[in-house]
Amino acid sequence: MANVAVVGAQWGDEGKGKIVDFLSNRADVVVRFQGGHNAGHTLVIDGISYKLALLPSGVVREGKFSIVGNGVVVDPWAFLAEIEKVAAKGVKVSPANLMLADTAHVILPVHSALDKAFEAAKGKEAIGTTGRGIGPCYEDKAARRGIRLCDLAEPELLKSKIEAMMVHHNALLKGLNAETMDPAKIYADLMAIAPQITPFIGVAWKMLNEARKAGKKILFEGAQGALLDVDHGTYPYVTSSNCVASQAAAGSGLGFATQNYVLGLAKAYTTRVGSGPFPTEQENEIGEELGQKGHEFGTNTGRKRRCGWFDAILVRQSVVQGGIHGIALTKLDVLDGFKQVKICTGYKLGDKVLDYYPSGQADQASVEPIYETMDGWSETTRGVRSYAELPANAVKYVRRIEELIQCQVTLLSTSPEREDTILMHDPFVG
Repeated sequence: MANVAVVGAQWGDEGKGKIVDFLSNRADVVVRFQGGHNAGHTLVIDGISYKLALLPSGVVREGKFSIVGNGVVVDPWAFLAEIEKVAAKGVKVSPANLMLADTAHVILPVHSALDKAFEAAKGKEAIGTTGRGIGPCYEDKAARRGIRLCDLAEPELLKSKIEAMMVHHNALLKGLNAETMDPAKIYADLMAIAPQITPFIGVAWKMLNEARKAGKKILFEGAQGALLDVDHGTYPYVTSSNCVASQAAAGSGLGFATQNYVLGLAKAYTTRVGSGPFPTEQENEIGEELGQKGHEFGTNTGRKRRCGWFDAILVRQSVVQGGIHGIALTKLDVLDGFKQVKICTGYKLGDKVLDYYPSGQADQASVEPIYETMDGWSETTRGVRSYAELPANAVKYVRRIEELIQCQVTLLSTSPEREDTILMHDPFVG
């Protein structure tokens, strides 16, 4: 049986929460491996909506063990608040079904303050971060001044680390004309909640290895999407971590060979939150209709998402760079009722025609999409659970996407509900 990594193949918001939840029924362990509480997932189960940010989607399934891996940055206050929020809806989260990797880095209040101060200083050039401190925390990690969850077990060492970190951060805050912060207060506030956090902390890589050797199926849950990857995305309008499947190994502590199948997520159209290039964006009534029908607002922030036609070039690039074996195509039902649908099959850049998305920032902003137009369908696909029941033109649309991205569509989602899913190939059977 295969272990499966689920990653986004666009700019995030592709519906990973539902798909991971759907697949977790076949898994024993679900592990998050990058990002932080900036990556919202919405699950709709029996009419109840669960909005997750940091917690793996597996927590809503009884009998599954969830892990927040070392590649994730953890805001302990947000972590506890999210547990309380899902508990109010009947989901029990405890150390019996959830572990935090002891080497995961900690987001402190100063990280959020820095995030907001840097964005404010950039003005119109702001990247469009959530302001939750994810980027500054990853910066501290790379600069070797970060705080890790295991540091909570060594209070005196933790105190000195925070003091040293704040010499750097307060200088930055002062330079950005923002209010400086007291390291003693940060330390005291963190130690105040430490007793609630420490029971969840464990050696995640060891637990995962034991699960693997016992023959248990592991589901690696990605956040954001490949086009937001710090190396492969639309830099600098990206997140601060790697979002491609290879990060599942580094971000969980389990070797790359343990990922037997990579499932990429893509909407049947394209969306993006925040700033940055977006070749197929529709700043017109089509974009508005896609946004309204698709309820395109950020799970965590409520920010309106930019909407446009499906970009086969970008998704094909994600398939290659992410080692994707199959695509889960979501929100097909949002295209119901469109007389025509379009797919981007290439770009014009000056007098050149490109079959890839260029890396240069100016080129990315200048490309013009080349569209292929197809007939739409008037019949509804919402809630359809059999491929044979799809409208003929919807089938043609899916088949054409497969040809253009050079990857099979193995799963179709036709509503936010868990069971409204057409599974053509089970990733867990390899």
